[in-house]
Amino acid sequence: MRTFEQYEKEIIKAIKDKNIFTGNMIFTFYSGISRAHYFVLKLNESDHIKNALDDNKNRTKHSMLSKWYKSDNATLQMGLMKLISTSEELKKLSMQYTDVTTKGESLNYTEEERQARIKKLSSKQ
Repeated sequence: MRTFEQYEKEIIKAIKDKNIFTGNMIFTFYSGISRAHYFVLKLNESDHIKNALDDNKNRTKHSMLSKWYKSDNATLQMGLMKLISTSEELKKLSMQYTDVTTKGESLNYTEEERQARIKKLSSKQ
């Protein structure tokens, strides 16, 4: 019977060769172990396997972002811009952003001011 280390080595090879991104995808491309045995051996806790999966994800993200950057496709460029923007830049890019501030007006009223505002608003109706 193979050891934890042997399975780990084979799974990491499959992750790299087949460009696997998630733990669940391992069982699609690597048939050398059952799902139950994988968890019994606690291979799901292997930092080496987790790192191999993360490396694939990060390389793929970088590759995609680079293609979006070089693309003339406005949709891809907007997607990239939204991913790399600051909160303020994202607000400017968003078609759905609604300013719900008081435009600088204080909301701290005295009781008399509050009653006067209620009266004023009531009289407009």
